[in-house]
Amino acid sequence: MLEVGCGSGLDGLKFVQAGIHYTGIDLSEEYVHRAVARGLNVSVASARRLPFADAVFPAVWTMSTLLHIPNRDIDDVVSELVRVAAPGAPIAVGLLSGNDEEELNPEDRIEPARFFSRRSDDTVRRIFGRHGTIEDFATWPEGPDRESAQEPGQEAGTWTQHYQYLVLRTPRT
Repeated sequence: MLEVGCGSGLDGLKFVQAGIHYTGIDLSEEYVHRAVARGLNVSVASARRLPFADAVFPAVWTMSTLLHIPNRDIDDVVSELVRVAAPGAPIAVGLLSGNDEEELNPEDRIEPARFFSRRSDDTVRRIFGRHGTIEDFATWPEGPDRESAQEPGQEAGTWTQHYQYLVLRTPRT
């Protein structure tokens, strides 16, 4: 499976421990070094141009990553995820909700402040629905952004939102 935005490899370790063949990418060289030090197959790469052949991954996982992709680029990024996923593969996506606003988070505890595209549930369904079948869409309250931090001190601040989770099934042909 492919994880896009693997960070320091916390999810990747769980996948490997479960016996899943795992590949991860992240934009951050620092995070990639941490993940590699944990024994994971991870490289520096962008979701905008995935360095993989077509249809090679039986599943894709991306949590709290695509919320950093602006609306003008999100369809191209989702197309890349679908391109590298095998026909009929699941793509699991997690996002933080919002009111369709895009901005740098002034409360971010990471420097420089990160860009966030916080999308409504309807917008998320519309974007991903163009690329396959949404098999599952669930939300749950999260409150201030504490759960999405890879490590202590990296929370996004006190924005209140809910978490959006979906499984997109890629076309079978």
